[in-house]
Amino acid sequence: MTTATIIRGGRVLDIGGHRAEPADILIAGDSIREIGRPGMASPAGAAELDARDRLLIPGLINAHTHAHGALSRGLIPDRAPLEVLLTFSTAVNGNRTLEDKYLSAQLSAIEMVRRGCTACYDLFVEFPLPTVQGVQAVARAYHEVGLRAVVAPMMADRTLWQALPGLVESVPEPARRQVEQIRTAPWEASIEACRGILRTWPFDRARVRPALGPTIPLHCSDEFLRACRDLAREFDVGLQTHLAESRAQAVLGRKKYGKTLTAHLGDLGLLGPRFSGAHAIWLEPDDVTRLADAGASVAHNPLSNLRLGSGVAPVRQMLEGGLRVGVGTDSASSSDTQNMFEATRLASYLSRIRTPDSGRWLTVDEALTLATAGSAGVLGMPEQIGRLAPGFKADVVFLDLANVNYVPLNDVMLQLVNGESGAAVDRVMIDGRLVLDRGRLLTVDEARVRTEAEAATARLRSANAETLAFGHSLEGFVGAFCLGLARAPGGISPGAA
Repeated sequence: MTTATIIRGGRVLDIGGHRAEPADILIAGDSIREIGRPGMASPAGAAELDARDRLLIPGLINAHTHAHGALSRGLIPDRAPLEVLLTFSTAVNGNRTLEDKYLSAQLSAIEMVRRGCTACYDLFVEFPLPTVQGVQAVARAYHEVGLRAVVAPMMADRTLWQALPGLVESVPEPARRQVEQIRTAPWEASIEACRGILRTWPFDRARVRPALGPTIPLHCSDEFLRACRDLAREFDVGLQTHLAESRAQAVLGRKKYGKTLTAHLGDLGLLGPRFSGAHAIWLEPDDVTRLADAGASVAHNPLSNLRLGSGVAPVRQMLEGGLRVGVGTDSASSSDTQNMFEATRLASYLSRIRTPDSGRWLTVDEALTLATAGSAGVLGMPEQIGRLAPGFKADVVFLDLANVNYVPLNDVMLQLVNGESGAAVDRVMIDGRLVLDRGRLLTVDEARVRTEAEAATARLRSANAETLAFGHSLEGFVGAFCLGLARAPGGISPGAA
């Protein structure tokens, strides 16, 4: 028998209408059956949920994150561009046990729920290659917290040092010999591991589903990328990669392939409805057309793009080109937060840096649409989540209108997108079930998670101390090398205004 719940007394946000009118929401099982006038009839025995003085919004959807970053929060140096961050990858993620991987994902999921996020696309890394046990531990963490998720093992068959020609030579001895010895697993081993992950997936795919994450095109051989393409088709799963995130990547892509990274991926047959590119800052106009024509998506990550100095993505150009765009936070180690409210606000604000023409700035309505319906498309769930409407999953966030952000309430959309930090999140419902109720997480013991996270971090800090120190010793050399690439002539720019 399907259980029914009716949410009464709230104001339901209509993003397209730029308003929030009083309405009741009837939920049957995990989905919204009806949204009607206050006092609407409900089935006998339906549970009632009081939403007086609450703004009801669709759960925010994180189109790109890395749960492994939760345990390495605060370890990436302050002024670190992307390639410097990548030199720390082994240092901040090394020596992790299966329990550490589970714990990091659990911590990340808790933060997202507390900030009004109800679903995410997670590229999770393991060294030296993905494992069935590791990816299932991450999926289990999401399942237990209650967050909807797409979990993709993030992989490469080339190291940073192999991917960027000339980088090894920029490092003096004896460090050069050390970086030359760093190796990834053969791509065949990663593909075989992923086949096992996809074949044995034990979770309900409506809640937690698998995908593939070849990390960066330059870090993956063409053979590996083709194998990922074929595996995604075989198991009908998504594929996400970091696309043209830095100018260094764009410059080297041109040098290596004689074309843009997007064009190269198109030639390999990767572009399509299953494909999403994270960041996509250094796109050329033809790249936007290629992605849009293929039915692909982009995950815009304004927080980490600023933190790493990567640039400002040409989101207006993407939208005008018919490209599906969502919003992500990136990892807690590269953006320092999993706060989708902040990411949504920055998505709007950063559009104003690209052009003085205010008519081309992203409106608050557009920004919130990207962070909900847009991100739902990136996750491959455009008809299931991202909207409060009959037939959609009951993923609902309750915001307290007594919070100072909404007093007085003059323009609900402006005050939500430009002022909300997550402080007003009162309840979070996912699949018709309360996960957070009046600020209290109902699914896992947060105090236990904190205690275990502190203990794990202390152990990992000691185990990875030498590798972390080595990473710090390379900062200046890697930074100088990539600065040289960024300054190289070539007419490459992050799209048009």
